[in-house]
Amino acid sequence: MSEPRQQTLAAPVTLEGVGTHSGATARLTLVPAEPDTGRRFVRVDLDGRPEIPAHVDHVVATDHGTTLGVDDTVRAATVEHVLAALQALDVDNVVLELDGPETPIMDGSFLPFVDAIRSVGTVEQDAEARVIEVLGPVQVSEKNGPSYVATPADGLRISATIDFAHPAIGRLFGSYVTHGDDFAREIGPARTFGFKADAEALRERGLALGSSLDNAVILDDEGVINDGGLRFSDEFIRHKVGDIVGDLALTGARIQGHIVAERPSHAGNMALARTLADHALYNGGQPIVDTARIMQYLPHRYPMLLVDRITGYEKGKRIVGIKNVTINEPFFQGHYPGHPIMPGVLIIEAMAQVGGLLLMDQVDDPDSKVVYFMSLDNVKWRRPVTPGDQIVFELELVQFRRHVCRMKGVGRVDGNVAAEAELMARIMDR
Repeated sequence: MSEPRQQTLAAPVTLEGVGTHSGATARLTLVPAEPDTGRRFVRVDLDGRPEIPAHVDHVVATDHGTTLGVDDTVRAATVEHVLAALQALDVDNVVLELDGPETPIMDGSFLPFVDAIRSVGTVEQDAEARVIEVLGPVQVSEKNGPSYVATPADGLRISATIDFAHPAIGRLFGSYVTHGDDFAREIGPARTFGFKADAEALRERGLALGSSLDNAVILDDEGVINDGGLRFSDEFIRHKVGDIVGDLALTGARIQGHIVAERPSHAGNMALARTLADHALYNGGQPIVDTARIMQYLPHRYPMLLVDRITGYEKGKRIVGIKNVTINEPFFQGHYPGHPIMPGVLIIEAMAQVGGLLLMDQVDDPDSKVVYFMSLDNVKWRRPVTPGDQIVFELELVQFRRHVCRMKGVGRVDGNVAAEAELMARIMDR
């Protein structure tokens, strides 16, 4: 079977409305883009027309919606609805020209964006689409919070459960194919929802200033107060599934798998998106570098070889590596008996080893070279790492000059940051 090709829009299309949180008039124009552009917001109302890549690395807030940003002033809020439509219809490359800080909420559903895309159509491009194929179970969970399991499947199916104390919602479960016509029919019309009792508190925080019965399902103590009621008896769970699709679009790839979500949230969706992006199993690919090959490039051996495999790689730019932490690690004998925690210095050592593998393509004859780390800056440990955890390290090459480089690294467990650091290293002869 031939690999799927990237797509873009056949022509520009514009949507106008109000921002649900800002209350400001919003204009959004979707513009065709070249292959490998990805999805990028452009704030056309700001000097220099700054861009915000629609990628999980640029998520700056998940409070009542997903917000992207590149600094304290350049923001694009409530992006999940338009991104869900783009993801479901396989629009890989598009520039989203936005004339304010927030996308228009339209009627509160995904359907206006689906209809806008279909009104101009899509065109296939001469480049392979980026696909994340879930090859084995991937789990993301937070204690007393959202939890997710991703398993192999054709296409993208999402099964989700929500649980609200309100009698009009209660505990709801739904399972849907979230692509193409299925998304448009089963998920597209489902609107966002909120509670009348929360409105005043939200507005005091500068949220929901544009929210109304025209663009949201509103509930009071008795039930839904919108004229005409619900579009589906389980509209609430359908909208939550659509939000998952929009948030997973921030992986920058199409996804093949079955996602099972319990009490999903935007923050939880981001943790899942980061985990899937970190695994980077594109087009069914196996690990790019396994342990046997790692040992060809790194001088470390047991018990100091702390990288199990490399799963993502962009030459000269980025690398993703995994360390599986087991109770058999020798350091757990003394750190600490009865309360095993991976030493923070070894977490950074594992990160540095992954980074060392990124540098090997920067020199000729890498087998004769070795990487020595010179300095660490802005080292932070965010959570303990314990037996059973899998640390996913992602390192980005910031600068490389005369065999000296700077990298930024982060290690995540279940999508949550465990450690981060900035590293400087030198490549030298063995």
